[in-house]
Amino acid sequence: MLEIETPSGMKAYVGKLLGTSDWVTVDQDRINQFADATGDHQWIHVDVERARTEMPNGKTIAHGFLTLSLLPHLMDSVYKIKKTSRGINYGSNKVRFTSMVPSGSRVRLHQTLKALEEVEGGVRMIFDCSIELEGSTRPALVSETIIMAFD
Repeated sequence: MLEIETPSGMKAYVGKLLGTSDWVTVDQDRINQFADATGDHQWIHVDVERARTEMPNGKTIAHGFLTLSLLPHLMDSVYKIKKTSRGINYGSNKVRFTSMVPSGSRVRLHQTLKALEEVEGGVRMIFDCSIELEGSTRPALVSETIIMAFD
């Protein structure tokens, strides 16, 4: 894991791959909990029996927004700013769900700092994020995500 002292210390990493996260398993329990939290109970996510016969791989798939929601957790194993009062998810400029994530799959994040802008009391950082799906040549998700970090 990359450790940086202060938010402004991230300037040195613009244009660089910060690292790769640990693997995370996206199991059916996680998918069901996300469905409950969002109210999205579409059968392709929660009906294991139907998925066995009607889905291409015979498994349910994670919600695209579940995969996106894993970014903060995955980022926690890529980099850490030691001396920061707070970090804020500022949103995304682009998000694409480029591959299905079948139940039981493992995913991990590859994160590059694309740009950094100083703001009052901190920095606004734009990251290129790619969530790798284990065993696939195609990422599950690509996004341009914005995080603010304050002194």
